[in-house]
Amino acid sequence: MILKWIFDRVVSLLGLLILWPVLLIVAVLVKVKMPGGPAFFVQKRVGKNGKLFDCHKFRTMTVKHNGSTVSVAGDSRITPLGAKLRHYKLDELPGLWDVLIGDMSFVGPRPDVPGYADKLQGDDRDVLKLRPGITGPATLKYRLEDEMLADVRRLMSEGRRLPQEQIDKMLDQELAVWYNDNVIYPDKVRLNCYYYRHYSFIKDIQMILCTVLGKNMEYAGEII
Repeated sequence: MILKWIFDRVVSLLGLLILWPVLLIVAVLVKVKMPGGPAFFVQKRVGKNGKLFDCHKFRTMTVKHNGSTVSVAGDSRITPLGAKLRHYKLDELPGLWDVLIGDMSFVGPRPDVPGYADKLQGDDRDVLKLRPGITGPATLKYRLEDEMLADVRRLMSEGRRLPQEQIDKMLDQELAVWYNDNVIYPDKVRLNCYYYRHYSFIKDIQMILCTVLGKNMEYAGEII
């Protein structure tokens, strides 16, 4: 994967040099529209070989909040500006720095908080052999994950994954966490393991282009 390593370093540096005005404008907007907190959100995530690193994003939530790491569209913790940044993936731009210093790659599994990727077992731990990515097959397939989880009650009822009586008793956030942990996350692991075992630099480029252009592509026998 030498070509991938070179590509990450060169393109991330060029991206920072070209996009610094956008980064500056977004940082100022976050400070103005969401006062009382930093422009950047920095959190420990699980990286290659299970090593923790500081993942950088633009802040999209209120400063003081408690809650799950699983968020849905319309989540009261997410500000109006934050929702727009998330929808257009502008909150991910600081990740260019993480790519430049080698903590992340442009393409790979999304960097998870402790308690997910580091708890994988067996062959699923192949995911940890990869540097986390700004985009990737699972990211493309679940690019509108927030919106999907906002409709989780209907998805749970139609999928009959739990007895309806149990679904009715659970809060929307509880359903979102259950659906993420039992449906979405295992599927992401499957896609990321496939990526590791069938790596292609050409597919990397295709995934990056599809992410930027908002397009779909065929991968692992499905449309993502």
